[in-house]
Amino acid sequence: MLDADQRRMLTAAGGTLFGYALALTRNREQAIDLVQDCVVRALAGPSAPDNERAFRGWLFAIARNSWVDQLRAFRRQRALQDAVGEASPVTDALSDGAVTQLAVREAFLLLSPDHRDVLALVDIGGFSYDETAIMLGINRGTVMSRVSRARAALATLLSDSRVVEFPGRNRRAGHG
Repeated sequence: MLDADQRRMLTAAGGTLFGYALALTRNREQAIDLVQDCVVRALAGPSAPDNERAFRGWLFAIARNSWVDQLRAFRRQRALQDAVGEASPVTDALSDGAVTQLAVREAFLLLSPDHRDVLALVDIGGFSYDETAIMLGINRGTVMSRVSRARAALATLLSDSRVVEFPGRNRRAGHG
């Protein structure tokens, strides 16, 4: 059972934990479910770290392990659907910021699972290379290499040469 300080740390980590869950699941509803499962496991866990950084790492490890467990179950049941293949609706009402977020999200989903893992922990979760290495069970140098390669791959996916302009409603051939 968590004490008052640990409950405060759990609440404080909620936003970044959801962002991490969203990066893992690629689906808002599944991310909400994953965070809920993580909180339930954390509350039922035998003991939680008292140090805030260690607590966050412990919490994110629970989320990642829960997600891996869910993936294994989905694969066994052949119920896992590939969210990357689904089309994303784009409307004229989208702002430039929303379009950018959509483009980054779609490019992120095209990265390999190893690259998504390290970017989600380092760039979304805010964990250090050392913390990420411990959570993923790999060397710090491997984390650094994967982060570098993942960022380069993301930059390539978002480069101007790969972006296709979405035609507006009022555009005529040869005018813009």
